[in-house]
Amino acid sequence: MEFLGKFVFLLAFVVLLGYFNEKVTKLTHEISLMLFSFLAGSVFLVIEVAFGNISSVQVFLEHVQVFDLEMFLVKGVLCFMLFAGSCHMRLADLKKYAKGVTVLSVVATFLGAVFYGLLFYGASSLLGMHMSLPVCLMFGSVVAPTDPIAATSILKKFNLPSGIGFTIEGESLFNDGVGVALFVCFSGLVTAQENEGVFLVLMRELFGAVLVGGVVTAVCFLVFSRTRDEARQIFTSLLAVSLSYLLCDALGFSGAIASVVCGILFSAFRDWQGQKGMPMELVQFDGFWEVLDNLLNSVLYVILGLSFLHILQMPYVFLLSLVAIVANLLARSGSLGISVLFLRELPDGYDRGSFIKLLTWGGLRGGLSVALAMSTRPMLDENTYYIVLGCTYAIVFFTTIVQGLSMKKVYQGIENKRLSKCK
Repeated sequence: MEFLGKFVFLLAFVVLLGYFNEKVTKLTHEISLMLFSFLAGSVFLVIEVAFGNISSVQVFLEHVQVFDLEMFLVKGVLCFMLFAGSCHMRLADLKKYAKGVTVLSVVATFLGAVFYGLLFYGASSLLGMHMSLPVCLMFGSVVAPTDPIAATSILKKFNLPSGIGFTIEGESLFNDGVGVALFVCFSGLVTAQENEGVFLVLMRELFGAVLVGGVVTAVCFLVFSRTRDEARQIFTSLLAVSLSYLLCDALGFSGAIASVVCGILFSAFRDWQGQKGMPMELVQFDGFWEVLDNLLNSVLYVILGLSFLHILQMPYVFLLSLVAIVANLLARSGSLGISVLFLRELPDGYDRGSFIKLLTWGGLRGGLSVALAMSTRPMLDENTYYIVLGCTYAIVFFTTIVQGLSMKKVYQGIENKRLSKCK
């Protein structure tokens, strides 16, 4: 009953906060859940410290940590969240905007990770923290990937032109896999042993994940495509992504990359079936993954809001949070500024300045960054681990709440300038 009780507690938060937001505040769903959960946790903290028997913030944090976020995310639902985001990719649109999405998801993510790592390395040296360059580059790969869930749900409200909207959505989806691959590479620099260099670590975790995800999906899709029972098709997709993730975990590969591979292949196989004259109308399948995705992300944002108080454990908490946020914005804009040089034409007639500004402020971070930050625990000492985790929380909170809430004004300002230039 302990698990059920915790789940009821979180689900009550999701329902009540969601209903309050629907009727009163009318914010984007994900923003409202994180913001109100954080405010609730802060109120509980003030009450307990002022009137209760809580001796320290650390004791309070242990009380409010309803779920083990690492267990819930890394070892639980991350694979399903990544699959749900990638199995609905519009591959026909991807062909049209393939170059833009590829450049942004690969080049911009790589440069963003490197720029952030170098900026944070410089800041940590000035503060006398002496974090190594490989650790800072690994940290850069943690916060480089943008979050497809937060980005698309927020940007859909602004009626973005189809080209720019799909470009942002496609980048947010595909840079998950790129970010994980970079994390594997840079963490290999941190943990590489004499008998296993960085290249071998990258080959094993990255290409092993692609191989496992591809083989398992191909086998499962044989059943998926031959049955007309939509419930069985849903069960088969659940089996494909969970088995891929489980095998990768056992073999030392990246389960996150395998999950994205599964989702993309399911979408590709469905398109292939349609081109052969055998379209698959999967109403229940699409509905199931949409609802599951919404539920898991809602619970995640509540947990993130409550867990944000863990940032209080980070040394130099306020200064480092500010450094992390500024470095993230600089690294994001710098990486985009270089990346657009590879694109001859931008979607929907956007000029380079407007495009960079929109994607910089729309580069929200979410659950994957937190999951990657948590997975650094075995590689780092306790202080460095809490710095990485705390700064990641700060970036996720700032991009989701501050950037998310102000995104409409930023977009409208860009559009007004574009319209005035056209006159």
